[in-house]
Amino acid sequence: MSQELPRLDRDALRRKDLDHLEQRLGRPETLVVPVWREQLLVRKDRLLYAPLRDVRDLLDSSSELAYLGTYGGEAAFGIDISQLSDPLSHPALAGATALADARGVFSQLPDAEADLGLYARALLFWHARHRYCGRCGRETRPRDGGHTRLCTFADCGLAHFPRTDPCVLVLVHDGEQCLLGRQKGWPKGMYSALAGFVEPCESLEEAAVRETLEEAGIRIGNLRYAASQAWPFPASLMVGFVAEPLSREIVRSDDELEDARWFSRAELLNPPEPGFFTPRAYSLAGRMISEFLALPART
Repeated sequence: MSQELPRLDRDALRRKDLDHLEQRLGRPETLVVPVWREQLLVRKDRLLYAPLRDVRDLLDSSSELAYLGTYGGEAAFGIDISQLSDPLSHPALAGATALADARGVFSQLPDAEADLGLYARALLFWHARHRYCGRCGRETRPRDGGHTRLCTFADCGLAHFPRTDPCVLVLVHDGEQCLLGRQKGWPKGMYSALAGFVEPCESLEEAAVRETLEEAGIRIGNLRYAASQAWPFPASLMVGFVAEPLSREIVRSDDELEDARWFSRAELLNPPEPGFFTPRAYSLAGRMISEFLALPART
């Protein structure tokens, strides 16, 4: 019986060991994860990654290479093949399709493969947007297995590192009703917990209080950490909180939300409006709403 490969080991201590990385690139068993113009490749509902012996000539078409760590005991590298005009015509990628909506990996791929593919995509996305130094404008070069870019101008020499943008997700509820909103660009009928990016010099808790007040005019208390989720679309970290409302009147003070409402558990389980839905279970918001629905009824 086949077994699922273990999750990715990022092997961070060996990223700076150039000899080790070169040795891994010389092994035919080393795994390669191709990414084409920010899209992952799939074949028969599985992530397309392959041992180097089967796709070595793809390295000649790669504009960037990044060490991802080890996957199932083998070294794994992400490669950017965006310069190929038609990657699916390449013999090594026969039968593959490009996954245009990267969010679909959560529902389409096994968890371990989703971790591997999204990590490659996020890291290569960062490389594509940091080819020039943000301080002096000169060209940068990758270092440390693709986890650093160094400015090539000697008088500058600034090191650039991949960034993750923290975003707070707040589910406000009193045990019977929860506050959900929807943005204008979301699919019709979709509502979710309130969310927003953390601002400079702001704590996660401060951001949760501010965003809830800005978006819905609701003051909150008893703020509690729930969970976090990597959200590499392109480079965010969702940090979830649950809070209790200190006010009830909804006042939308910015143009970010199209609507915000209080929903009872009965309404979420049996929506009164056709087409209403909340985020799927693979997302942190979906899990938090599911946990709210599972709370015991108040007597």
